[in-house]
Amino acid sequence: MGLLSWLRQDTRLKNMVLLVVFIALFLDHMLLSVVVSILPSYLYEAQILSSGNGTDSPLIVQPVGNRSVVYTPPHQNPALSGDSIPAQNSHDSNCSETGDQLDTVNIKVGLLLASKSTVQLVMNPFVGPLTDRIGYHLLMCAGFCITILATILFAFSSSFSLMLLARGLQGVGGSCLSVAGMAMLADTYKDEKARGRAMGIAFSGLALGLIAGAPFGSLMYQFVGKMSPFLVLAVIAVLGGGLHSLIFQPSQVQTEMEKGTPLLTLLRDPYILIAAGAICFSTLVIAVIEAALPIWMIKTMCASKWQLGIVFLPDSISYLIASNIFGHLSQKHNKSWLCASIGMITAGITTISFRFSKNIYHLLVLNAFIGFSIGTVDSTIMPLMGRLVDIRHRPVYGSVYAIADVAICIGFCVGPAISGPIVTSIGFPWLMAIVGAVTIMFAPLCIFLVNPPRQEESISKGT
Repeated sequence: MGLLSWLRQDTRLKNMVLLVVFIALFLDHMLLSVVVSILPSYLYEAQILSSGNGTDSPLIVQPVGNRSVVYTPPHQNPALSGDSIPAQNSHDSNCSETGDQLDTVNIKVGLLLASKSTVQLVMNPFVGPLTDRIGYHLLMCAGFCITILATILFAFSSSFSLMLLARGLQGVGGSCLSVAGMAMLADTYKDEKARGRAMGIAFSGLALGLIAGAPFGSLMYQFVGKMSPFLVLAVIAVLGGGLHSLIFQPSQVQTEMEKGTPLLTLLRDPYILIAAGAICFSTLVIAVIEAALPIWMIKTMCASKWQLGIVFLPDSISYLIASNIFGHLSQKHNKSWLCASIGMITAGITTISFRFSKNIYHLLVLNAFIGFSIGTVDSTIMPLMGRLVDIRHRPVYGSVYAIADVAICIGFCVGPAISGPIVTSIGFPWLMAIVGAVTIMFAPLCIFLVNPPRQEESISKGT
């Protein structure tokens, strides 16, 4: 009890807020990347099984050495007569012969990846104003609880429909954690430089989640099984939610929040829309790559399961570096617009360059550039959105970070949704070219964020 009282003192409470938000972002994005590294291979194995027996029975996937054995329980599929059917291993087959099946898997992967962001997109307009009304702590607690449920459901799901349900629950939990967490940080750190530094540290949790998630998920899936990484994440969620509940005691918090600017008013602010657009298009880049690249690697490079996770490792490490560097520097020198613009142009050029990659080493380099550019955009625009509310509206942050999270969700929703059909119709290289070109074309709009006018200035000019 003495330790809790010490942690709740004002001098340490800011650090505890930052720690809880760090854990929340780490958890949400680690779960995101774990799923990305497991789904393509798992659904491909499911596709082989269903094409072999024409059923939609629950699947069991077990690693045996360097291979995965996929089978249905004998009592549910008599045609198997109790024998396991080995999945086609990429090292034992010609990759080009799997093209039609992988194109089908591409669409399923896209649907599953997009479902989380679609649900989060629907939830954010409600979560943002609710955060402004009842405060952050109850929603943070709810977010941790829902995420625990989603991870457990992922662990025990054996069909596409159950995975879809788990992914939707992750969207609800992610909405609560992201919106309430970022709003709580902005409200706790009022000084712009301190806010930029705090958000840079918080985004380190996001980056670490991405770093750990993909390699951890793919390695655990290959050598231990699908269930194991999700159970580990459930334990992390319990620890994070328990820490938050012990320190902040959400059930006893009586929050009197200042009435914030209505969500629709913020949506009519052109500067907030440009900032949200930058976040959306940069997120679209990484969402398309996450959805389409693993299948393309299986199809053209005979990539193994561990390679599907490792290929995103440079992406996450460079994101971590960029978020810590530019989150502080951009606020210190008032160059958020310039950093975001350069980051978007770099991301666009790098995305187009994916069409020329020939092996996994090329992909590792390109992903490093992608992570650095996206980290630059996120770590500079997120604090800027808090500043826009400070100078142009009431300094209550739930709704503006709901808009920011909506922008992220649109990117993660549209990216996987369009990647499957476009890859199927015109191919992976053209998908990368289109997404890269769109990102480059949006980048010049960031110049309008150079010196946004204060609210009283806007009123006097009739805007």
